[in-house]
Amino acid sequence: MAFDRSRTLRGALAGSAAAAVWHAQQPIDQRVFRCGYDDPELLARLAGGGYALGTALHLGNGALFGALYAGVAPKLPGPPVLRGPLAGLAEHLATWPAMALVAPELARSGRAFLQSAWRHLLFGFVLGELERRLNGPLELEPVSDEAVASNGHGSAAHLVATSPQ
Repeated sequence: MAFDRSRTLRGALAGSAAAAVWHAQQPIDQRVFRCGYDDPELLARLAGGGYALGTALHLGNGALFGALYAGVAPKLPGPPVLRGPLAGLAEHLATWPAMALVAPELARSGRAFLQSAWRHLLFGFVLGELERRLNGPLELEPVSDEAVASNGHGSAAHLVATSPQ
């Protein structure tokens, strides 16, 4: 399949929006999980900048993931509504071991692990739904033979009124 720039950009937009939802709800999940884990704060610490830089990196990571997701989502098995959440959880499980290098205190915390799983699930749900709505299916749905004539202009039967007005 050829690279589709528009599809990729819409996926990046969906990913950035999903990361913004993640970020906006963090204060709530910090109370629910009783864990102060904050992704932009962690990214800022790694990048050597302030919280604004960490937030920008967080949104950029979401955009990158969304762009990649947009390219593979139509090929993923299963119902479309589950593709985003499963991709988010897969990313969580794949990257969590790196937490031991970045923030060992969080890597040993069951609360932080579950909090991160929740965030990735939410991110994946928002990403999947936005990407699906923005990009739609890759292939067009077949049109019934009744609605199409061989001349390509449609069926004349659909043009004829059945009763005078």
